[in-house]
Amino acid sequence: MAIFGVGAFYNRDVSQDFIQANLVGVGWSLNDAPELHQFMRSLKVGDVAYVKASPPRSPDICVKAIGIISDGQIRNAANSNNLVQCGRNVRWVHTTEFRVPRPTEKNNVRFNTIYEEFHPDVQRVILAHL
Repeated sequence: MAIFGVGAFYNRDVSQDFIQANLVGVGWSLNDAPELHQFMRSLKVGDVAYVKASPPRSPDICVKAIGIISDGQIRNAANSNNLVQCGRNVRWVHTTEFRVPRPTEKNNVRFNTIYEEFHPDVQRVILAHL
């Protein structure tokens, strides 16, 4: 099991859309972001995904939902009502927004669309909400 942070801002916050559709994913097309599509495909059943926002000036990571990748299906525009270009089915476990203090770190990935969460303090907080 791994933990992944996933952004949900596609010119607007789509985190509630993700929750309602039981999915998480990326809005970029395959031509624009082939690496993000491959990243989404690499997630495994049982991995933890949390929807996050991490604005540059915020001292916190805003966690909007936490879920578990529920199956191996790859979601696309046709089977997600155009919500994502590449995504995964999620069973949401926690959907109440909360904040995690942004850790002091050398290589900040918090602005990325998706990343594997390696910081132990953030991992502990995410796992405590499962």
